[in-house]
Amino acid sequence: MNTQQTVVPKLFIGIDIHKSSWKIHCATDISSGKTFSMNPNPMKLKSYVEQHFMGHEVFTAYEAGCCGYYAHRAFESYGWQSLVANPADIHRKGKERFTKTDHIDAQVIARELKDGRLQGIHIPDLKREQLRSLFRRRNNLVKNYRKIKSLIKGQLLNQGIGVPSEFDNSHWSHNFRDWLDNLDFTYHTARMTLDSHMRYFRFVDQELRDVSTKLRSYCKEYYKKDYMLLRSVPGIGGIVACGIICELGDLRRFNSIKHLSGYVGLAPGIHQSGDNLRNTGITRRAHRLMRSYFIEASWQAIRTDPVMQAYYRKHLGKNVKTVIVKIARKLLSRTLAVIKTEIPYEIGVVS
Repeated sequence: MNTQQTVVPKLFIGIDIHKSSWKIHCATDISSGKTFSMNPNPMKLKSYVEQHFMGHEVFTAYEAGCCGYYAHRAFESYGWQSLVANPADIHRKGKERFTKTDHIDAQVIARELKDGRLQGIHIPDLKREQLRSLFRRRNNLVKNYRKIKSLIKGQLLNQGIGVPSEFDNSHWSHNFRDWLDNLDFTYHTARMTLDSHMRYFRFVDQELRDVSTKLRSYCKEYYKKDYMLLRSVPGIGGIVACGIICELGDLRRFNSIKHLSGYVGLAPGIHQSGDNLRNTGITRRAHRLMRSYFIEASWQAIRTDPVMQAYYRKHLGKNVKTVIVKIARKLLSRTLAVIKTEIPYEIGVVS
């Protein structure tokens, strides 16, 4: 009697990805499988699967990290179903929460994938992912810019040199830079130190300007429609608009403001036990960079939009941090609305 296989066997692969090696755990729908190490090469994993699990429907998963999405894209090109998971979403049982090894991580990922409890994060297309690298480069330059300014001010303070009142602000004018270049010290070594700081400051300053200009230009050219819609919202400047395009991607993929605010980290955290219900403030899980950008943009929105300003004045006297977070969420709601409706925002119109 001839028999035919009516159910396609399934293979679940959990991968703990590192730069120099991958720890792999392969489990099928009827067996727990085994764990082994291999070189970090998607093609080698494909060859292994073809040799030992021919005819299986393949599912793969690994944690998001420094190795990016190149492996995920390779797996999908093989016809496999692949996902990249947030490490915080991977459920660990008992001792797994206190014992961490690459071997255990691969097993846990494979188990959660097999049991259907694993959800993948959003994977940007390659074009937007590489644009995001430019935005993050700018963010790193901003950190370096602030750091070198602090080092220069620290040297002046250490040497007992006071900054003239007309220069004592966050904006470093050309006159202030000239003043720093012409400072006299008792010994030339201090002058050499400041000269070194100033050379680095000028380099970072120019690099930051160049990267910012290229970032805005690229977004205007290739994402012009969304960029101009975002710029119509009070408080959303050119760099914040670029950040939204780079980091959040196409906002149309979010079903609601609740979904978006949870992703950015402007949703309230709640703790309930029996009849006791309390608000724990904004959630700790967030896209921290974009949350900070929206909070900073909210201060500008208060100055330029009468509706936002009226809301802020209404809550004067309360905790300023709480109020500005609420305004940031309103700003986020407006941002989603202009993208969804594709209608530019009008100042003064209540949304």
